[in-house]
Amino acid sequence: MKILVTGGAGFIGSNFIRLVLSKHPDHEVVNLDKLTYAGNLDNLRDIEANPRYSFVHADICDADAVAAAMDGIDAIVNFAAESHVDRSIGGPADFIQTDVFGTYVLLEAARSHNVGRYVQISTDEVYGSIREGSFSEVDRLQPSSPYSASKAGGDMQVMAYHTTFGVPAIITRSSNNFGPYQYPEKIIPLFITNALENKKLPLYGDGANVRDWIYVTDNCEAIDLVLHQGKIGEIYNIGGGNERDNLSITKLILGALDKDEEKIQRVPDRPGHDFRYSIDCSKVKELGWAPARSFEDSLRETVDWYVDNCWWWEKIKSGKFARYYQKQYEKRNSS
Repeated sequence: MKILVTGGAGFIGSNFIRLVLSKHPDHEVVNLDKLTYAGNLDNLRDIEANPRYSFVHADICDADAVAAAMDGIDAIVNFAAESHVDRSIGGPADFIQTDVFGTYVLLEAARSHNVGRYVQISTDEVYGSIREGSFSEVDRLQPSSPYSASKAGGDMQVMAYHTTFGVPAIITRSSNNFGPYQYPEKIIPLFITNALENKKLPLYGDGANVRDWIYVTDNCEAIDLVLHQGKIGEIYNIGGGNERDNLSITKLILGALDKDEEKIQRVPDRPGHDFRYSIDCSKVKELGWAPARSFEDSLRETVDWYVDNCWWWEKIKSGKFARYYQKQYEKRNSS
């Protein structure tokens, strides 16, 4: 199988590519990524010389570039997205462009090239907040932020293209991911790296907001299973079953690094901050999937990864990353 992975230089996408190449020796991966601020070829440094892997520097909104990358493609897995809620509040336009229009471009490519499978990577945030119980795949979408609304818009296009044009599409909606190579704007890598730099950890409100956490490789295993065995036209929720409030997460990080809780800095809550996300994952479990990692062990391993890989995140947080990356990209392109 030859897979076009879009957004493969990002956090979840890079972990997925690494999983596919190690698990399926007969698979090839074409990674198409625009390399925005969160796209980083260092995430794939260990596999960039793999003969079954290739990289295309392009935007999913560029129909010509996408079409050029479609040669021999059997499946598309779309990770490409603007994904940070705070950034979507400050500037929704990029989210609509990538998450909605970019999805349309990919669906058109899937349709015209008759790909065998199209997997849209989405989020539990499209369901909105829930105080009790868990959302199933048939529940109404109630997005609260420009980010989650853009993802919901992309999801609706995917299902419409399946119904109207027969595009063999599947959607996965995962809970909050964490693990290696996550850009340090999300709470876990931000708080780990801030603590390592002896900076404050800016916690929204009272820290009572609840999220379900899944280690990134567990999510990637589920996506891989859905890609190969999921039913066309279906949606699959993927969650870790590890609901924690943000204050508890913050304290666990500080404890793992032997840092004092005085590092916690309370900041005003963000607009429209959903209180709790929770999803029912029974459908994907019926395919034979279950999380393989405990939350505590995975968080400890994640903390250790950021401790051991300061070279990766210090460039990003210092503001030097853009210049560093451009030099590295030019160097790799010329070799």
